[in-house]
Formats: sequence, structure tokens, C-alpha cells
Amino acid sequence: MTEPTTAQAAITIQPLWRVRLRLFWKSLKANWALFKENPVGLVGLGIILFFALMGILHPILMNTVWDPTIYDPVTGYDFDILMHPAPPSAKHLLGTDPLGRDVLSQLMYSTQTEFILGVVAALITVTIATAIGAVSAYYGGVVDTFFMRLADLVIMLPFISILIVLSALFNLSMFKLALVIGVLSGFGGTTVIIKSQALIIKVKPYIEAARVAGGSDRHIILVHFIPNLLPLSFLYMMFTVTGAIFSEAVLSFFGLINIRMSWGIMIHTTQTAGYLLSGGKYWWLVVPAGLAITLLCSAFYLVGRALDEVVNPRLRQR
Repeated sequence: MTEPTTAQAAITIQPLWRVRLRLFWKSLKANWALFKENPVGLVGLGIILFFALMGILHPILMNTVWDPTIYDPVTGYDFDILMHPAPPSAKHLLGTDPLGRDVLSQLMYSTQTEFILGVVAALITVTIATAIGAVSAYYGGVVDTFFMRLADLVIMLPFISILIVLSALFNLSMFKLALVIGVLSGFGGTTVIIKSQALIIKVKPYIEAARVAGGSDRHIILVHFIPNLLPLSFLYMMFTVTGAIFSEAVLSFFGLINIRMSWGIMIHTTQTAGYLLSGGKYWWLVVPAGLAITLLCSAFYLVGRALDEVVNPRLRQR
């Protein structure tokens, strides 16, 4: 019997985590190559990175350049200006709002709120939807019937109306709102879509092989179902972020949410002060916040559409 070569010995003693990491990195590079071929996705990713940069720069500017007594997004006030709202100037690039606060500072600060809200809501949604979708597809029967009928009920309910009622009954903070949006979305349509993908995985040969090998239900769901559902879950995470940002803007516009500052609150302040219907005369009070909501929601949607062509074999470019 011949002794194994050094290369063969190196292959045999490689830890499993390293092999999995190499395969993950290879898959990531292949998916990125597909993603960057779609200009729509790159545009959306560029917009997301732009707003992320705004959110990162705000605390830096507040600690180094801007005077907090003037540029604080909530308590700031410029006493050097006699009349507010003031139009854009060299000192206030996007002007001031009716309460004398810098609009650009509010816009940049609110970016942090929108990102945190959207990401937390999306993570809760995909966690619930992936778990329920996998369990429903695997067990079927009564379990599947219960969760699918619950999903049908959630889908039928008017989403925004429920949020308005809940915000009127309870003091919704940012994290509470993210939790409500995540739970409602997780038990709704996202679950149905992920469960349909889980049914495809259920009939794969490796699932039957895992059963024959003595794998428990928990092992099969966690090791074989969940990892194969994650790409689709990540796709719908992008769409959930869009819905969360839009929902927060609607609730903030009506003054029904307890958040320090957001784009919806900026528009709400304009409406409360009576400047919302003033035409284009006070455009800086509405356009920056409205454009930010539109662009960021559109950006996550565009990235989601591009990811659909990566994770969906029927749409993937060959």
C-alpha cells in the first residue's frame, strides 16, 4: 500500500467549516456575477449605499462640523434667521423647517431610523416566514392547514388600517412598529411563497436520503430545508424593507408613532404648520423627505427584482 501524498493528506484533514466556507464564497462570487449584469440592481444598490453613507455621516458632522444647538434634528434652532421656514442657503443647504430646524440634518438623521426599522422588520419577517414555511411543507396535514389559513386571514386584512388602529391603541416606538410589521408580514403572504418553495425541496432525493440515514425531523428541517430556503427568504427581505419604510411614513404623517425624527414626521410637521398645500413656494419642506422615501423604497425594490433573477432558476440568465 502506497503512502498518501502531501496534497492528498492536506485534502483529507481539511475541517468541514473550511470546505463549507470555500463553497459559500464560490457561490457568492457566482451570484454576484449574475447580479451585476442587471443594471437595475446596481442602480438600486448604489442608491442604498448613498443613503447608508448619509446615515453614517450625520453623527460625524454633528461631532465635528455642525453646532448641535443649531443643527440638532429635533431641538436645533437658528436664532440668526428671523423668519422660519427659511429657504436653502450656504448655512442651511436645504433650508429650515417651520420650527427653525435644519432640513438636511433631519433628512440625514432620519436615514438611520428608516434603515433600522426596515432591516429589523425584514429580519423578523423572514425568520417567521422561513420557519413556518419549512415546518408546514415538511409536516403537512393539520399543521399546514392551520398556518396557511392563518396566512389567508392576514392577507385579507387591510395592512395599513391595522397599523393605524394599533398605533392609536398603543404607544408604538420604532422597535415596536418593526415587531408588528415583521409579525404581520411573516404570517402573511411571504409564508405562502416560501412554503411553496419548501414543497419543491421536500421531494428532492437528498431529503429522502436523510430520512433513510436516520435524520430526525429537526435535523432535516434545520440542515436541509432552511439553508435552501434562505436565498428566497433574503429576496423577500428586500421587499419587506420597502413595505416597512412606506408604512412608517404613513403612520408618521398622521402623527401616530413615537419616533424622534423620520421622513414621515418631517412631512407631518409641514402639514401641521399649514405649508403642505402651498404649492412650490416651500418646496424644501416636502420634496427632500418625499423624494427620500420614494428613492429608498424604489432602491430596495430594484435590488429585490435583480435578486429574483439570481435566486429564481426560471429567470436566471444562462
